[in-house]
Amino acid sequence: MNLLNRIVAALLWLFLLLLICYVAVMPFRALAQAQLFLDGRLAQLTGWQEENSANFVIGQIAVVVGAVALFGTLLITELWTGRRRGVRVRTVEGGSVELDTDSIGRRLEWHLDQLAEIVTVIPSVKSRGGAVDIRLEVETAPNVDVPMKTDEVVEVTRDIIEQDMGLKLGRLDVQLRYAPYDPEWS
Repeated sequence: MNLLNRIVAALLWLFLLLLICYVAVMPFRALAQAQLFLDGRLAQLTGWQEENSANFVIGQIAVVVGAVALFGTLLITELWTGRRRGVRVRTVEGGSVELDTDSIGRRLEWHLDQLAEIVTVIPSVKSRGGAVDIRLEVETAPNVDVPMKTDEVVEVTRDIIEQDMGLKLGRLDVQLRYAPYDPEWS
């Protein structure tokens, strides 16, 4: 749905951009063409109504029902298909619990903040089926060894998610950046 939204939005913005540029460059011609187009559609609709008024009313109803079905469905799927706020965890004994994604993020943040040379951690946790996708924004001391620290962050995250919490780790994306240099870290 996200890809469809982007495509539709990009096409809509492109159309509006071209339309506004056209109207700004040639306002009188654009308004004359719009008037001509609208007069043509008015004549066409009047002709259809005069031919058979019952079919014209049926056509109006069909257009309204089709528009409500199409745009109503798109609106409902846009509003109701938001990300789930939790992840279902099943125990060995057959019980289950739903764990909130914010609490998963807080636990990750707390554990990763305990690592040496980590200044801040901002986790973003999204539920995807039975797994969690995690994006970590990690700020480290300026003198840290990047490959080693990244491996350590990934390993600790995997241990917390899969072993300690019993969840399935989906995608893990780590964004690492250095904190401003502070003489205390040397």
